[in-house]
Amino acid sequence: MNIGQAARHSGLSAKMIRYYESIGLLKAAHRTDSGYRVYGDDDLHTLAFIKRSRDLGFSLEEVGKLLTLWQDRQRASADVKALARQHIDDLNQKIRELGQLRDTLQDLVEHCQGDHRPDCPILKNLASGCCAEPVRS
Repeated sequence: MNIGQAARHSGLSAKMIRYYESIGLLKAAHRTDSGYRVYGDDDLHTLAFIKRSRDLGFSLEEVGKLLTLWQDRQRASADVKALARQHIDDLNQKIRELGQLRDTLQDLVEHCQGDHRPDCPILKNLASGCCAEPVRS
């Protein structure tokens, strides 16, 4: 199938497929005599694997490692599990950081009068360059 068909089947854009090919996540596609890319079932499986990995938040580097492990039938599942556990740890850290950002912003919103006055602790905080403690008005 051509790149447009592969894109439709995989749920990825043709641009992303070309990008994944250019960075080595996807092997170079076979080409027709006229230079068009041609993808087979194995390529679609790899694209589905990449898409699902990216949907789960794995970085491109991590996806590359996962692909290597997936393609190595002699790999230890412990290696895959370790990579997934590290990703969970990274996600949990991001969740904590997002929670802190939400709490800070929530505190700023609660201390903003939101009326006709120009004084605004949200803007003061943004201007201060600090995000840990809100600037009280």
